[in-house]
Formats: sequence, C-alpha cells, structure tokens
Amino acid sequence: MQNKNLSQRDQEHLWHPLTQHKLSPEMLAIVRAKGSILYDENGKEYVDGIASWYTCMYGHCNDHITQRVAAQMQQLDQVVFSGFTHAPAVELSEALMKILPENQQKLFFSDNGSTATEIGIKMALQYHHNLGNDRKVMLAFEEGFHGDTFGAMSVSGLSVYNGAFEDHFIEVVRIPVPKRGNLEEILKQLKKLISEFNIAGFIYEPLVQGAAAMKMYDPAGLEEILKICRENAILLVADEVMTGFGKTGKYFASDYMQIKPDIICMSKALTAGLLPMAVTSCTQQVYDAFYSDDIAKGLFHGHTYTANPLACTAALAGIELLTSEEIQKDIQRVMQSHKEFGERIKAHPKVANMRQLGVIFAFDLDVKMERYGNLRNQLFKHFMDDGVFLRPLGNTIYISAPFTILDDELQKIYKSIESALGNFG
Repeated sequence: MQNKNLSQRDQEHLWHPLTQHKLSPEMLAIVRAKGSILYDENGKEYVDGIASWYTCMYGHCNDHITQRVAAQMQQLDQVVFSGFTHAPAVELSEALMKILPENQQKLFFSDNGSTATEIGIKMALQYHHNLGNDRKVMLAFEEGFHGDTFGAMSVSGLSVYNGAFEDHFIEVVRIPVPKRGNLEEILKQLKKLISEFNIAGFIYEPLVQGAAAMKMYDPAGLEEILKICRENAILLVADEVMTGFGKTGKYFASDYMQIKPDIICMSKALTAGLLPMAVTSCTQQVYDAFYSDDIAKGLFHGHTYTANPLACTAALAGIELLTSEEIQKDIQRVMQSHKEFGERIKAHPKVANMRQLGVIFAFDLDVKMERYGNLRNQLFKHFMDDGVFLRPLGNTIYISAPFTILDDELQKIYKSIESALGNFG
C-alpha cells in the first residue's frame, strides 16, 4: 500500500459515479483546491471550468464560507431536525425568502439535488391526494434530467441513465421543449394530454436543460406552457438544482418568468460546494394541503442529516456572497467575457448552436460524437492535458465556472477550446 499512489489505491475498493470501470479504471487524484484551481497528486493545476458540477460558484475553499463553518463546528455540528430546530436553519430560511420568488413560503430540507426533486414530485402527487383529487400522472419535458432516485428518474427523459429501471417508474407524460416554430404544436399536444391524463404536476428545468447538454429554450414558450398548467390546477415544479443561485444572471431562472412555480427544487450551489444539502420550497397553498388534524396528511419524508447546521451555515454564508456587490459584479464580468469569446469563435466552421445564459456558455462542436464515446474522451483528455477541467456532454462544450474565476483563468479555458476547434473533426 505504501508504494501505491492515490489513483492506484482508489482502484482497490471505490466505485465511481457515471463510470464503466472496465473501460475507465483510473481516476485522477485531486489533493487540493483553491479559488478556481484544482491540484492533482503530481502537482499539476487545472482550471475548474464547471465549478465541480456547478457547485463551487464562489471558488473552492472560500475563506468567508470555511471560516463560518469552522466556527459553527465548535457550537453545534448535527442535531435531529424532527422536533428540534436551530439558528442556522432559521437564519437560512429568512435569507432564502429574500431571494426566492415572492410566492414561496415554506422550505423542506434534504440532502442533494435528486432528493430535492423527489420531494417536489411527492409534494405534487400528495397535494392532490390530500385534496381528494385523482391525479397520479406527472408531466415533464423530453430530455429533462432530474436526478437518480426513482421518482426523479421517472420524470427524467435521458434513457442512458434509466435503462434498467424503467418498468418501475411512476406514470409520466412528456412534451418537447419550446423552440422557434414548435410552440403551437406543443400547446396542442399539452391540451390533449391534459384531457386524457389526470396530471398532478409539471416538473421542468427552467430555461436550461443541464444534462441534456445545456439545451437552452424559449422563455416566452415556457410561459405559455406554465399558463395552461396553472389554469388546469397542475402544480408547477421548477427544478433549479443546476440553474439556481445566480448562474443564469438572476438569482433563479424562474425570475425570468411572470408565472412563478408552486414548488422549487434547490441544491448544488446552495451550499457553495462545501457540504451536501438540498431544499424544496413551496407556496403557502401547497403547504396548507398538508396541514391537517389527520397525521397521515403530513409529508412523511425525512433524512438523517436534514438541515445539518454546518450545511445551513455554508448556505447562509454563500447567500451573503451571492447578494454582495462584489459577486454581482463578478457575474457580469464573466458574462461579458463569455460574450466576447463567443464573438471570437462564432464564425468558426466547427462551432454550431452557440448559446449563453448568465455565466453558462455552450456550443456544439460540429463533429459526430457519442455522449460517452472515444472521441468525446479524447476531447476531455485534450482539455485536461491543457490544465483545463471541462466535461463535454457528447459534442457539446460548455463552461459554468466559478463567479470568482480570474480573467487569465478564463482566457486559459478559451485558448484550450480554440485549440480543440483546430484538432477535432
């Protein structure tokens, strides 16, 4: 064991996510991170161009956050949240209410993005059950992704994740995302589905479908879909796990819409990448359907680490940064930098379907490529060799770096992408 490095020792016992270990047995060992930089066990540096799956939006090991959590560790580390409460959870609830859409009133804590959406789905289904409505079907977008637990998988439309489990899912009907020219047909299809199925809720990733390769779609079209759902008492469940906390240029992607969701699912950047936690918020109307003398009408869902005081403290410190003038200026700086980079490459023959919302920038490399195929892996290796951590989704190259990324670090990402345009295809 002493003669093996971390990457070799990893292979003895660990099973990694989204990995076929027979094809990809070796993992890169990261030993340190600060700001936008990851450091491997050999000392090589990588610019974290995706904020470690869109979590570390204020940079890794941000002193403001780590110091607050370190102090909280000395006072209260963990306590059951059933029958107890604590200051970090109460203060976080007050801070969230200041930035969430104004119709949100109640918060339910859990552990990760998948559980946040799982709870959102359960809220929608049990809301109608508690009211005596026979509504057991969920509506979702094609190619949406909402997590890996069973309810979340059920409403997700990416079969590569779901294959072995599809016979066990709740009933879901789907519509395409609104794009130029297809809205009329979608609305017609939606009305037909509403007439044929007893739909309880509509779950959607507002404006950006992350796992579907940062597919961005029309806000006006989404507004029309939300309007019809609201008119038919279908609860609106916004999955803001990826889009939340400033990445779209607003606190939440739902802030671009006039019609606000009944339920919002949050995680990832919620705790600034420091600790796992999730929140599912809802309106007073949703909460009231569970408020009853009948104990069975309560939402019987609980996680051991629900509202962990350390995670709540990290989230509270993160929101303080998000709402600060400094971070808001950083967001605008990164948005402008992406815009200028887009102008630089938009005429390249291999650049297709370039898109940007907030700090999320993406385009399709005009080369045929499987989502997890060899060519995609070569593209990933190209970036890593350049000291840039990007995870292409098939032929989609995207950036969602920390708000605090330095200008020269952004340029390093752009330079590596421009190099890839000359090397692939």
